[in-house]
This record gives sequence, C-alpha cells and structure tokens, in this order.
Amino acid sequence: MDGQASISAEILGRYAADAAREIVGVRDLSGRHAVKVTADDSGVRLELRLVVEWGASIPRLGRGVQERVREYLLQMADVDPAVVSVVVDEIGPRE
Repeated sequence: MDGQASISAEILGRYAADAAREIVGVRDLSGRHAVKVTADDSGVRLELRLVVEWGASIPRLGRGVQERVREYLLQMADVDPAVVSVVVDEIGPRE
C-alpha cells in the first residue's frame, strides 16, 4: 500500500516544547506562541522562545535544547529540522 503520512506543525511544536522542557535550566516556554514551526523547500525550521533559570549558562542551555529537539523530532516524527533557533525571552528569578 503506497501512501504518505504528514505530521502537523502543531504536533511538531508540541514535541519540540516537550523536548526543550527536558533540559536543565529551562523553566518554561515563553508565551502562547513559544514555538514557531515553518516548512519550506529547505526543510522544517523551529524557533523556541524560552524562560530560563537564573544562573544558567545560556550558550550551553541553547545547544542542549537544539540537540534534544533534533533527537526528539527524529525519534518521534522522523523529522530532522534544518534549523532549531533558541531565543531567551526571560531569565527567571532565583529560587
């Protein structure tokens, strides 16, 4: 049986959000539109907007989010994003 399945941008966004929350130092995603998913001829592109913990190494955290999102999307949806951008919108207070 031949056919093709597709996964909605909304589901890819949820997967990406779940993966980002697994990284130590990520407090949450920022706002209602915290994950933006676009697709074009060059592939799937994601932008994640984060709230991070005070004192977290932002470069290390950003790389960790990028790697985990790629791994998670490959595992769950067989999608290898062309770009995973991480934007830190807020640094949370010390707890």
